[in-house]
Amino acid sequence: MNSRQMHLARVLGATLLAAGLGACGTLGRQQAERQQFVDEPVAQIYNRGAANLDRRRWPQALRNFEEVERQHPYSSWARRAMLMEAYAHYQNNDYDESIADAQRFIALHPGNENAPYAYYLIAICHFERILDVGRDQGTTERALQALNDVVRRYPESAYARDARLKIDMVYDQLAGKEMAVGRFYLTRDQHLAAINRFRNVIENENFQRTSHTPEALHRLVESYLSVGMTEEAQRMAAILGHNFPGSEWYERSHRLMTDSGVAPVAEEEARRRGWLGRTFGAVF
Repeated sequence: MNSRQMHLARVLGATLLAAGLGACGTLGRQQAERQQFVDEPVAQIYNRGAANLDRRRWPQALRNFEEVERQHPYSSWARRAMLMEAYAHYQNNDYDESIADAQRFIALHPGNENAPYAYYLIAICHFERILDVGRDQGTTERALQALNDVVRRYPESAYARDARLKIDMVYDQLAGKEMAVGRFYLTRDQHLAAINRFRNVIENENFQRTSHTPEALHRLVESYLSVGMTEEAQRMAAILGHNFPGSEWYERSHRLMTDSGVAPVAEEEARRRGWLGRTFGAVF
């Protein structure tokens, strides 16, 4: 074999070796892909996810339900898995992801029998992120909107019944925010600004039912006395005494007025003046 033939042989050998290595690489990738993608019965994958939920293994459950969607995207199992993803995210405190999953379910299956639960889950994700009254209440407002959405859409459902209870809690939170701001103004002798906040608590029909109403009336007595609006202070004290006669706040208002030399107005006189006998919304 001459030198030219030997060179060609070496080139051909190298080419065959490269082709062989390439084939081995392709086979290796195909085998790896087959190992990663295991086509299982959909019920088996879903039930594995449900079992992980029972064991509170939220990330593992998520992977199972995502696999149901990936392998069987147009099945009824996929619809259920989508909601279970939202629930698993919620349990893992991944509220934004849970809301996104629930909204995706609603967008794709608005008439599904499980749509009420999706709306409720969105509301709960907002509700559980409500911050204390010293913080911005944007999340509280979003929770209120979502809870009202549940009640409006599905008024007879169990979700609506629970949503109504939580709506009362949300209003109490928002009224508490008004009180916190009003007290802040009082400490800085900004009495007119404080009065506006306290009046909002007793004039807003949703806030009137909250636990903050007696204090709001007392703070109005305090604020009106501070700016010399004696008759308004008497009116607030009369309404406080009529609606919350045994409360700590009425006792404090009565003592404050006595110490300020302002006589409380008797209930009969207050009624004659038209201060009593109507709802808060009508009185103020």
